Amino acid sequence: MQDVYAVVGLGNPGRRYAGTRHNVGYEVVALLAERWGAQPGSGKGDYLVASCRRGDVQVLLAQPTTYMNLSGYAVQSLVSYYGIELERLLTVTDDVNLPLGQLRMRREGSAGGHKGLENIIYQLARDDFMRLRIGVGADDMPEDLTGYVLEPFRKDEQPVIQQAVASAADAVEAILTDGIEEAMNRFN
Repeated sequence: MQDVYAVVGLGNPGRRYAGTRHNVGYEVVALLAERWGAQPGSGKGDYLVASCRRGDVQVLLAQPTTYMNLSGYAVQSLVSYYGIELERLLTVTDDVNLPLGQLRMRREGSAGGHKGLENIIYQLARDDFMRLRIGVGADDMPEDLTGYVLEPFRKDEQPVIQQAVASAADAVEAILTDGIEEAMNRFN
């Protein structure tokens, strides 16, 4: 497939992890699928995928079914099977280093300590793919971040993160229609 974009929301599979900090990437992809009327199904690898058109652009919305730290296996499989050019790969993930609800988009870069991104970079042997990070950090974060990212948002945080997920979905749409530079100017 040529001129296909892949939007990959990172998270952990299963009900146990629904609504946790680590799963905001899943939530963004689910919201986009709902907005666009796309129905996810099993992919040709460890991911769920929905295919849809947005104007002249074919878009794959994917959620790895591996656990977060093994996301690279699913992304590598998706990219290989569909022939996705890395400049058309966008990962959406949580970031504990950003304040709650803040968005940050980059065209490429390091994993920034995020284990899911680290595994993707390792499996692809490249880091030149787009990423959209959603802040899940707080002033009172514990030292054990593993437990922190696997817990649900507090009630007082839920309106902020719901707005951030909606803004992140808007940012993905902006990337598809206006390009990453314009989207970064608007949403970073």
